[in-house]
Amino acid sequence: MLWYHIAVLALIQGLTEFLPISSSAHLILPSQLLNWPDQGLAFDVAVHVGTLIAVVSYFWKDLWKIATGWVTGLVQRKVDQTSKLGWCIILGTIPAGLCGVLFESFIEEHFRTIEVIAYTTIGFGILLWLSDKYFPAQKNESQLGYLSGFLIGCAQALALIPGTSRSGVTMTAARAMGFDRQTAARFSFLLSVPLILAAGGLKLVELMGSDVAVDWNALIWGVLISAISAYLCIYFFLKWLNSMGFLPFLFYRLALGAILLVIINSGS
Repeated sequence: MLWYHIAVLALIQGLTEFLPISSSAHLILPSQLLNWPDQGLAFDVAVHVGTLIAVVSYFWKDLWKIATGWVTGLVQRKVDQTSKLGWCIILGTIPAGLCGVLFESFIEEHFRTIEVIAYTTIGFGILLWLSDKYFPAQKNESQLGYLSGFLIGCAQALALIPGTSRSGVTMTAARAMGFDRQTAARFSFLLSVPLILAAGGLKLVELMGSDVAVDWNALIWGVLISAISAYLCIYFFLKWLNSMGFLPFLFYRLALGAILLVIINSGS
């Protein structure tokens, strides 16, 4: 990988992992549109580590409070708001985990195409905007329950399809259930932690079992760039979300989808 490949791909991962525009789609496109070499398994692990560092660093106080509250609730056999949020994260992680185990190979084989990315980018972008515009924001994080956490997790499983956006589809589901923007975004980010950890762990196990040569320079820069860009992305997204809403992301997704469709039609 050339230095600008490393910088651009790590930046793409860092910025798009938490914005509702699909990181998987943006990481597929450079190789398919620009004929860049595939970044490889080791680099995938590196940028996953970077985004995990970012979200854990940003929410470490919340995560510590949730983890200790969940353990305390388990030991004392009682449920408070903090332990309930921990259970919601666990319940929300199960659907995507199961679907990943069962369908990832099929999706990798049949859905990693520019055409699929174009239609999912447009379709799920419209759903995000509709859920934000037409569903009232009546609920906050204290009203997040087991069923709503599980249903948001079921929506998260759809993000296995490239172009859907994990953060986008979970925020769509949360807003459609009446949760305010901040709650939708915060729970989406908290819900990403076990999933990114699991995905990165699986890729690491796969990497350790392969004989791929490791470019440590590329990996270090990949971790640093993705971590810094992801942290800044989370900070500014949460800061500006209430004022800007999701409309800018709809425009971006519509434009990107339209460009991809033009590329597809011009090449056919």
